[in-house]
Amino acid sequence: MVGAIRVLSALPVLRWPLAGGLFAIGMDLADLALFTYLGFGWPPDYQQFDKVADMAYLLAFLAVALRWRRPEREVAVGLFAVRMVGVLAFTWSGQRAALLLAPNLFEAWFLLVAARDRFRPGLAFTPRRLALALLALLALKLPQEYLLHVDRRLDHYALADVVDQLLRRAGRR
Repeated sequence: MVGAIRVLSALPVLRWPLAGGLFAIGMDLADLALFTYLGFGWPPDYQQFDKVADMAYLLAFLAVALRWRRPEREVAVGLFAVRMVGVLAFTWSGQRAALLLAPNLFEAWFLLVAARDRFRPGLAFTPRRLALALLALLALKLPQEYLLHVDRRLDHYALADVVDQLLRRAGRR
């Protein structure tokens, strides 16, 4: 059921790239709540499930990106390819560190270009802006990939426990 929700949540991207992209990523994050609170039951290997379920929105992102002009389209295709190599390496090896070697810059690039198209459509990615944008995205994504997949920082927390702690601190429990 959660897999179907994840696939359906990718569809708005095709009509509304920025809003749909943010929604799809939000649903990616929400699957933890769906498993925890709606009783769908956890998959035997959540990371494997998540990477397969991510393909729905990543392919929707790619479908939109293929309509972009150069250089945005070429960068998107290249970043998609790099991420797919990492996902395949992870899927075959089970080593989450493979995801650090191929960080999900594609997702971040998609949102950046979609936001630019929505709010500053005339802003061109010159070679300098392109390099700066990619360096900034890499600087943001590498620590996140490290914490999630190498350090496994969030593996030690259960969503229900985090929500309970937040409610206690807010004085509601």
